[in-house]
Amino acid sequence: MKATPPGKSGENTTWRGETRVLHGDQGMDPDTAVSAPIHYSATFRADTPEAFAAMANTPRPRAFYTRYGNPVHKRTEKIIADLEGTETALMMGSGMGAITTTVLALVARGDHVIAQQRHYMSTSRLFEEVLPRFGVETTTVDQTDESAFARAIRPETRLIMLETPVNPTLLLTDLAAVAALARPRGILTIADNTFASPLNQKPHALGIDIVVHSATKYLGGHHDLTAGVVCCSRELADRIWDMHTTLGSVLSPMDAWLLLRGLRTLPLRVARINDNALALARWLEGQPRIERVFYPGLESHPQYNLARRQMTGFGAVIAFSIRGGYADTSRFVAALKLATHAVSLGGVDTLIVHTAAMWSGTMTEAQMAAAGIEPNFVRMSVGIEHLDDLTADLAQALAQLG
Repeated sequence: MKATPPGKSGENTTWRGETRVLHGDQGMDPDTAVSAPIHYSATFRADTPEAFAAMANTPRPRAFYTRYGNPVHKRTEKIIADLEGTETALMMGSGMGAITTTVLALVARGDHVIAQQRHYMSTSRLFEEVLPRFGVETTTVDQTDESAFARAIRPETRLIMLETPVNPTLLLTDLAAVAALARPRGILTIADNTFASPLNQKPHALGIDIVVHSATKYLGGHHDLTAGVVCCSRELADRIWDMHTTLGSVLSPMDAWLLLRGLRTLPLRVARINDNALALARWLEGQPRIERVFYPGLESHPQYNLARRQMTGFGAVIAFSIRGGYADTSRFVAALKLATHAVSLGGVDTLIVHTAAMWSGTMTEAQMAAAGIEPNFVRMSVGIEHLDDLTADLAQALAQLG
């Protein structure tokens, strides 16, 4: 018997993740197609002037004008919000579109925000370079020190921005501890959950108000789209959506549909990625040409106990350093045959970057040192290839270093 569509009497709230990503959007369109339709239209008609007025004046309408929302957006938002455990979600054109729109919707001149010393580079620029132009001051703190967040709080603090694990060093932030500091003071918290995915970590369940993703990564999973998502309460989503319609970081219907299709296999992909990455991280620790391995699932990670407490899996990204410095690190990356030399993470293909080479044109040596990016640092996002083939590829590249 076919399951009752969500939103109707008898909704099954006990479905596991694998079932929710396939059936969580049932009944959202009056269409008999098994595959969700793509509503490739910029604008949508109304049958009466009254219906048009309702479409034009209702926040986050299902259909009116695609900058305001699109039916395929609604399907995708439903599934992601369900995975993150929030009331709703809001799709945008990129992860940075989601972060920037959210922050600008929630702060004003004279406000103070707290951010981590280590964030995705563009996130750091938002807080360090962009917000000061609008009279918003930022204090950056060591994300591994809970007391640093407490010391940074001021009467005018309105927002705390978190990211865990952080790019690219995989340091962690204690989400529950920061949420416990912020909520009694009326301070909103945002967590970038991109590096974990909602299958490995659920910040909202730990007290975080808003969860953001670059949906380009795990959620899409195939390196073929750019998207962002904000997961939160309906009240906050309405505020953020109002800013979104002004800034216009719009997700195209085609990319929203590709994202929806990618979500259908998210639990299967993440399970395989988690297994592959943990096995490779353990293997790398035993290799003589590897100086150090950074992975939250390793007992050697300085925050391993925190990782076990707030994560159920440890994700795709492994960072490690090559003995021998910049030149040998470049030789190692160039020698790989399966791991593709490209940015991004969380997809089906294994990707690798020499981080110092990637960011040398946009960061000074001092900035890279402050971010923990050493000349011999490598970031690898493990995919779903066979573990033995990935291990053999790494082994042959290391062997070429002598």
